[in-house]
Amino acid sequence: MNSRFKAWRNTLLWTVPMVALLAGCNSGDTAKPQTHAIATYSSATWEALPAVSDNDLLAGFGSWRSACIRLKSDPVWGATCAAAANVPQTADAIRGFLKEQLAVYGLRSSSGNANGLITGYYEPVYPGSLTQNPVANVPVYGVPDDMIIVSLESIYPELKGKRLRGRLEGRVLKPYDDAAAIETKGVKAPVLAWLTDPMDLQFLQIQGSGRIQLEDGRQLRIGYADQNGHPYRPIGRWLVDQGELKKEDVTMGAISAWAKTHPTRIPELLGSNPSYVFFSRNPDSNEGPRGSLNVPLTSGYSVAVDRKVIPLGSLLWLSTTRPDGSALVRPVAAQDTGGAITGEVRADLFWGTGDAAGQLAGDMKQQGQIWMLWPKGAALPQLPQVTDTK
Repeated sequence: MNSRFKAWRNTLLWTVPMVALLAGCNSGDTAKPQTHAIATYSSATWEALPAVSDNDLLAGFGSWRSACIRLKSDPVWGATCAAAANVPQTADAIRGFLKEQLAVYGLRSSSGNANGLITGYYEPVYPGSLTQNPVANVPVYGVPDDMIIVSLESIYPELKGKRLRGRLEGRVLKPYDDAAAIETKGVKAPVLAWLTDPMDLQFLQIQGSGRIQLEDGRQLRIGYADQNGHPYRPIGRWLVDQGELKKEDVTMGAISAWAKTHPTRIPELLGSNPSYVFFSRNPDSNEGPRGSLNVPLTSGYSVAVDRKVIPLGSLLWLSTTRPDGSALVRPVAAQDTGGAITGEVRADLFWGTGDAAGQLAGDMKQQGQIWMLWPKGAALPQLPQVTDTK
């Protein structure tokens, strides 16, 4: 969904070019900076993986294989995907194929920690209308006509895939409006639909895709199209900073409850997150929403990842717990990204569509471990380097 904010999940701060320029200046500091990778891959054996049920193995493998249509020409996954097409749908055959084709690597933080944060997301369904009325008056915007997107990789190859968003004022490219300005002044963009609650729009932007329940019973499916270029800041963090919620109590449910009891402060709450997502209309379908790989996500078996650490299309082995504490161990497919999904050992599990999925996603904030299953003989991904200046 190019999800779960999913998606501006891949935005770059406006200040990056300036940071790059400043990095070339000599500050006179004689301390020697230390450079290291943001994460590490630790070789492991198949026997080191926690056991999974046959049903989970079949479902996780199926989710991963569903994206092979997008990976058939990929230099890393192409050959493995071609071979996967002929694997019988039995647990024994899949286990044999995986062990023959793939090597196991545990994800570790730069400090060697194997544990990381596993969260959840979903496809919400919100009431709305195709026309504005006294009840439905919160616009869901498409991509603005006046937003300019600048790719940086032609100047900074190391920033491949990174972009700036802005607007021309005369001959000067200025940052695009933040969320507070858009909420106040509007934007030069098509309106795809109208929602009944500004909090629904915020959660829709966080999830990156969703459905709008129309008055005639139809559902309009929308998905992430672009973002305004500003960094995502969790509104839950603002509530904690304001002393309204404790950090351990922040869930979607708690945020919604606070908003209902403080309606006059909703603009202040929403303005604390400068990021704003623009949408496009998706074809009507019973499939899951499409992630960054442009394939339908599979409930419970697709995850959003930090693509700097885990390449899209990868098959992962996830060991974590559900919000109720019960074990959740299964293979999952890296098929999506998200602005808040960053870190060394990090994944966002897609739970499906509707309220039940939303409850699980909203409560999911678990510790977990991730193993990456990687084609044998293929070079491991090149991890970005960070420099400690202290």
